[in-house]
Amino acid sequence: MLVLAHISDLHLDGTRRATERAERVRDRLWELPGRVDALLVTGDVADHGTESEYEEAARVLGLHDPDTPFPVLTCPGNHDSRGPWRKALLGEPEAVEPKTAGPAPGGPADPEPVNSVHVFDDAGAAVLMCDSSVPGSDEGELDERTYAWIEETLDGLDGSVRVLLAFHHPPVALHHPLPDAYRLRAPDALAALLERRSEIAGVITGHAHTPASTTFAGRPLVVGPGVTWTLRLPWEGEGAADRDAPPGFAFHVLDDEGRLTSHFRVAG
Repeated sequence: MLVLAHISDLHLDGTRRATERAERVRDRLWELPGRVDALLVTGDVADHGTESEYEEAARVLGLHDPDTPFPVLTCPGNHDSRGPWRKALLGEPEAVEPKTAGPAPGGPADPEPVNSVHVFDDAGAAVLMCDSSVPGSDEGELDERTYAWIEETLDGLDGSVRVLLAFHHPPVALHHPLPDAYRLRAPDALAALLERRSEIAGVITGHAHTPASTTFAGRPLVVGPGVTWTLRLPWEGEGAADRDAPPGFAFHVLDDEGRLTSHFRVAG
């Protein structure tokens, strides 16, 4: 059995409000009395994609702290910037290319998607953290390089483990005009992947700032709540952002039969 904590959309921007909300969730997770195998962070870690925001994220999430209680797995969102992300979060050199129309937040774009895999041998499971960001756009896309990486990674796992895909942008409508305007492009390509790959047990995303669950291509699709604010649905009143709602997080359980169960919580 694999037990995952999940947060999304921290939008760290140097303000005390954003930091305090992220720290509130962090403290709640760090103090859990029971076992959690990893924490998933599905994008929009920073608000402007600057190096200083990622330095703060690394501190808040304990990314370089040996005492962090479990692995912290991350992937970028539309507010993130790949170059500063690689430098501050991953400790890699920052690659720079000329700006294109619609520059990415935080500066020039690193052309290489930030994808990573974590294998949980004891649970017989793996999580693929995929980069759905598109430099210069709020929409999402899993590009050809990322799909090739997913296929190669799954081939290497040889179908012997259950797999979860995690990225930022949901591939389906969530019935609110704001996230639905900036969802994952070309969802048919993702659906075709899921149809080919029976080892993929489910999909986990963020971006919408609301906890949600549905299905996509016959698999569970779970959207994590936002840390910085909660989406107010059309029938809940005026204004998209409920900034008074407490920061949310989720727990996902992938059991030995490959069934994904999700629980949603708030950090009061």
